[in-house]
Amino acid sequence: MNALFPAGFRWGSATAAYQIEGAAAEDGRTPSIWDTFSRTPGNVRNGDTGDIAADHYHRMREDVALMKEVGLTDYRFSLSWPRIQPTGRGPAVQKGLDFYRALADELLEAGIRPVATLYHWDLPQELEDAGGWPERATAERFAEYTSLAAEALGDRIATWTTLNEPWCAAFLGYGSGVHAPGRTDGPAALRAAHHLNLAHGLAARVLRGALPAGTEISLTLNVHAIRALSDSPEDRDAARRIDAVGNRIFLDPVFHGRLPDDLVADTAALTDWSFVHDGDLETISAPIDSLGVNYYSPAVVAAGTSESPSPWPGAADRVRFVPAPGPRTAMDWPVDPEGLYELLVRLRDELPGVPLLITENGAAYDDYADPEGEVHDPERVAYLDAHLAAAHRAIAAGADVRGYFLWSLLDNFEWAYGYGKRFGIVHVDFASQRRTPKDSARWYAEVIARGGLLR
Repeated sequence: MNALFPAGFRWGSATAAYQIEGAAAEDGRTPSIWDTFSRTPGNVRNGDTGDIAADHYHRMREDVALMKEVGLTDYRFSLSWPRIQPTGRGPAVQKGLDFYRALADELLEAGIRPVATLYHWDLPQELEDAGGWPERATAERFAEYTSLAAEALGDRIATWTTLNEPWCAAFLGYGSGVHAPGRTDGPAALRAAHHLNLAHGLAARVLRGALPAGTEISLTLNVHAIRALSDSPEDRDAARRIDAVGNRIFLDPVFHGRLPDDLVADTAALTDWSFVHDGDLETISAPIDSLGVNYYSPAVVAAGTSESPSPWPGAADRVRFVPAPGPRTAMDWPVDPEGLYELLVRLRDELPGVPLLITENGAAYDDYADPEGEVHDPERVAYLDAHLAAAHRAIAAGADVRGYFLWSLLDNFEWAYGYGKRFGIVHVDFASQRRTPKDSARWYAEVIARGGLLR
């Protein structure tokens, strides 16, 4: 019997602007923090940059044709802030907006719903030079940018996501420094997390006021699936600490209008949280229409200490991360679909009435084209099949999961890993920009056409 998903289930794939677009200095675009970071020697493997990436800016129609071939109902992409508003201030650049208008039109012509993310980590460098996300003004600039995008694209795009994975932007960018802008300052990372929350709230308010009734407004979080190594009080406290700074620092303000008391206590040596102003939490907690959930693998934690500099301010001196057992991807991430099930069921219980979208899930493997030009990726097919099965079980258990967006459509610039890690269901030869659908693309097309899995 097939494991069929509910009628109207959204079958998508996802990308991010800096990872695929290229055209880094064309049509008025100016550097983002990722341009600066990737061009700084030692930050990205092999010195790779997103200057060309998958050249999607010039090959957009070819890529939409591939989406149509797979049968996607939805395509989740991000808008490049420095392509639309190059310095993070002032009027929009029409050529930048024209690209996204053309993309949305091409998607709609193909019968594919455009799902736009306003921020996937490409902060205009000039705003970072002015202090970046640790400064409140950056959230205010983000609201202005949101207004420009909504005015230009609101007639074409009915699903908007404010932020993608603000945890990574705050804590990998300003805490551990392994992502742009590469700063290592725990208190600044905590300020950045709050101002990203505030940016979400301000942007959601702008979208509500500017867009037609019925427009879907969302936020995407990489909610961590956390397991304590043992049931000891020390290990359970380690899991609590990581949950506070990894999950509840976003979930509690957005959905409950509060800061977690234990997070404030855990970080008291770093900050007094005076940067949270009166009215901020009310702005942040305005209702949204869905929550995007990104999941790749769980985290197993125990009492101990983490590396320094750490992306876990308030927890690094009490928590160590333990490698999970089982098979691993090329990213050295464990393959654990049960973690996705656990996460969706947790959100079912904690956020009743909030529809969920799995906005990223996928795996990197060492793919290559064989002499016949085919790309066989059975490990990826197995990974995707197992995680979709876990999502199906969660739906059967009452989780309101409305869609699945596979990461990623194309092999791309994988942040600090450069071009050495391939997540796509379409292989990209970066020298020629030739696209080759992998076996996983054909498998996913069959899943979509069937509406579920073969079992």
